[in-house]
Amino acid sequence: AWEQVKMVRMDRAAYEKRGIFGEEIRRMAGEVVIDMICFEPESARQLTEVLSGHVHQLLHCGTIWVHGHSVQVPTVETQPREPFGEYGIKKAAIERYFLEQAGESGFPVTLLHPGHIVGPGWLPVNPAGNFNFEVFRKLAHGEKVILPNLGMETLHHVHASDVAQAFAKAIEHRDSAVGEAFHVVSGAALTLRGYAELVAEWFGKKAELEFLPWEKWKNTVSEGDAAATWDHIAHSPNCSIEKAKKLIGYAPQYASIEAVREAVSWWMEHEGQQRD
Repeated sequence: AWEQVKMVRMDRAAYEKRGIFGEEIRRMAGEVVIDMICFEPESARQLTEVLSGHVHQLLHCGTIWVHGHSVQVPTVETQPREPFGEYGIKKAAIERYFLEQAGESGFPVTLLHPGHIVGPGWLPVNPAGNFNFEVFRKLAHGEKVILPNLGMETLHHVHASDVAQAFAKAIEHRDSAVGEAFHVVSGAALTLRGYAELVAEWFGKKAELEFLPWEKWKNTVSEGDAAATWDHIAHSPNCSIEKAKKLIGYAPQYASIEAVREAVSWWMEHEGQQRD
């Protein structure tokens, strides 16, 4: 199928600055537009204004962080939005704009909100809530790993192929998907503690865990790792996929731990080299 794909290179930021990005996309005359890299509300507006009346469907890749803090879990798509952090705030604003356009003018948009994407080539969010691969190495060797608080905060991963499945299903079930937002995650979230224990089991080890209050724990890691962990545990996502299952037939093939295991195996085979 890839032999039939025409590749076109564009500098999105430069084109948007000139106000012509939407025009360039419309000129391709595609029936469906899938936007994986829309991070600014203005980017969404430029596409909508130009593509309205010219596409069968626009699919936007959002994030489960549009929700902010978890309230009642598993979180459903109708939970009021209280995002925090620049990324979540902007993605929530984009979602709000798109859904307003769908309601007011019938613009055929569908929003898909993935969790922590993993799979071969992806560096997974680890059981400490950051991207330091050394956490996996320690668990593999039965070494002590220190987790924040009680290790009961949650992470919600999703395999990259399941994300792709969700986009394909949303196109296939277009009538049920237009004007809707869907969570795209595995069937269940993981607690930090449970995640660490499962990883250790892969290597025939028992997880040697220690727990420290956040204010002490953050001093045991680098500033960057601490910031990443805080982002993840402050959100502690745990999202429902019932809506996606019902309306577009989404059926993830990977549990969180299975998806992570593929990613970790890939990284170990490639000596943990940073993903390009």
